[in-house]
Amino acid sequence: MNMNKELYNMIFKRKSFHLFRNIGEESISTNEVEQIERVYRTLIPLCPEIKTAIRIVPAAETTCKRGQQYCILLYSEKKDDYLQNIGYLGEQLDLYLVSQNIGTLWFGIGKTDEPSYEELDFVIMIAISKIDDEKKFRKDMYKSKRKPIDEIWIGEPIKGISDIVRFAPSACNTQPWIVEHADSTLKVYRYKKQGKRGIMPADKVTFYNQIDIGIFLCFLDLCLQHEAIPYETQLYTDNGLDHEKTMNAVYKM
Repeated sequence: MNMNKELYNMIFKRKSFHLFRNIGEESISTNEVEQIERVYRTLIPLCPEIKTAIRIVPAAETTCKRGQQYCILLYSEKKDDYLQNIGYLGEQLDLYLVSQNIGTLWFGIGKTDEPSYEELDFVIMIAISKIDDEKKFRKDMYKSKRKPIDEIWIGEPIKGISDIVRFAPSACNTQPWIVEHADSTLKVYRYKKQGKRGIMPADKVTFYNQIDIGIFLCFLDLCLQHEAIPYETQLYTDNGLDHEKTMNAVYKM
């Protein structure tokens, strides 16, 4: 099932608002909050068998202090690949919010007083605020700092795919993915350069990088669908082991 086509266009507009400053006086209305909740229920999961839910709460009810108005708390059953699934769903929501001129920030270290909801466990939050001017979003995606294609893509690049997916957001901008392209197959790996973790706590690197892979797969699917490239996906269970490369998905085109 294909995702909303409009989400693809938002790839070029979105940016992470690390601080919500100089964004104007507009607020997210009650109607918009209700619409976000409705839209979430229409999103396409990576793993349909995994139950998830969201709660949208005022900023003061979390430990995230970035000047946002609300935080979207994402909850899930803990099953194989639940982190990738949350990343995949959350990124669709992220791109939808951008289409509504709502700025976003995936906030990994945030905590809430409600660690469970509807018998599901809290996973991660997205901070959000209304932005008064579209010009405050990304002006030129290609100027943002990302790894060059040859660091994340092995084999022949695919125009409209390889050059776009590398802009997927990730925790601390670690970009923990490698794609191997051979014949008509894409193999997607979670990649961790041994001995390097940036500023993330060592015991959280794999946790957030699995969410990142879900975000990346969302970008990859949107790009393939935009380019009208038919494909089938086989997911592989990522047990969160500390290997350099961990297979997460194989795409047959």
